[in-house]
Amino acid sequence: MSMTDFDVVVVGGGPSGATAACDLARAGHKVLLLDRAGRIKPCGGAVPPRLLEEFEVPQSLLVARARAARMVAPSSRAVDMPVGEIGYVGMVDRDVFDEWLRDRAASAGAQRRTGTYEAIERDGAEGAVVCYREERGGPVLKVRARLVIGADGARSGVARENIPGAERNPCVFAYHEVVRSPESTPQGFDGARCDVLYQGRLSPDFYAWVFPHGETSSIGVGSAHKGFSLRGSVKDLRADLGLEGCETIRREGAPIPLKPLKRWDNGRDVLVTGDAAGVVAPASGEGIYYAMACGRIAASAADAFLRSGKPAALRQARKTFLKEHGRVFWILGIMQYFWYSSDKRRERFVEMCADRDVQRLTWQAYMNKKLVRADPMAHVRIFLKDCAHLLGLKPVAR
Repeated sequence: MSMTDFDVVVVGGGPSGATAACDLARAGHKVLLLDRAGRIKPCGGAVPPRLLEEFEVPQSLLVARARAARMVAPSSRAVDMPVGEIGYVGMVDRDVFDEWLRDRAASAGAQRRTGTYEAIERDGAEGAVVCYREERGGPVLKVRARLVIGADGARSGVARENIPGAERNPCVFAYHEVVRSPESTPQGFDGARCDVLYQGRLSPDFYAWVFPHGETSSIGVGSAHKGFSLRGSVKDLRADLGLEGCETIRREGAPIPLKPLKRWDNGRDVLVTGDAAGVVAPASGEGIYYAMACGRIAASAADAFLRSGKPAALRQARKTFLKEHGRVFWILGIMQYFWYSSDKRRERFVEMCADRDVQRLTWQAYMNKKLVRADPMAHVRIFLKDCAHLLGLKPVAR
């Protein structure tokens, strides 16, 4: 059977892969978007307003707009962080949101196929041969591409096969349950608020969450500790909030990378993006915006490669992304290392979240996706308070 030739085969149709496929199709390239059937990533679904504007996503895809976040300490002390007048935290359902992005890529000219990636073969001719199956046990199908973009998640098969060191990238495993939820419960659930729980009993090294999606909610937890019961943690959290009797619509689990890979291309004809490149923000676990930003940057590097034929163009993807977002990732990584290491530090971290300077700059950074320099004295105040908390010089409020 003769193989179909494409300029690019994008493996994985999540936000990053679908964005890359759409941009490359719009640029006039022949694109195949290959996505596994029934794939939905466990995700709270939070997106900043900037995402809707930057990537031309309609407001109709939002299922809720949260106006506040609640941080909960190990002692159960709760600190509310109202968004205020600067915006809101948008919520999307990943099954609907991701499919809309894939449909848009198809409308731009990308060809969609459903299948599971198997491997990349070399036969001496130009380009890579992508092997996949449409169904388990079915025949292996093959397509040739000048470039393969791996957007197939944290344990990316494309990355492990083609990028040195990819198999060693550390991950947190996330699990959530989407439940049909009421507007509120006497136990404290609020369908208009995002809850983030920094409690060792729910997650020894990360956090648990409750994110509203209109008539449903995502209740989840992440941890890198092997043997820790994620399902048990979610069960306990549902019971704590009076949601144990709510209908469970679906359950999902998947790894989440903790840091970007040291290399995103093979120097020849493979480039990775999104979770496959490790671009989930440390500490917060936020991935949708960064996945789409990475997908757009990967598409730009891919376009340069396809037009020039020079593999060196692929290296620009990682350089550009880290130039734009690397400082934020570095700071968040330090935060996670220090503040998530024990319940004593988590208690102090939540205490810091009560500070007005911290709240204002946190929301401004979230909305704008960059560190805010407009108020240098606020940064100085936060730095001094941060040091006081780290050294134990400031008593923890109860």
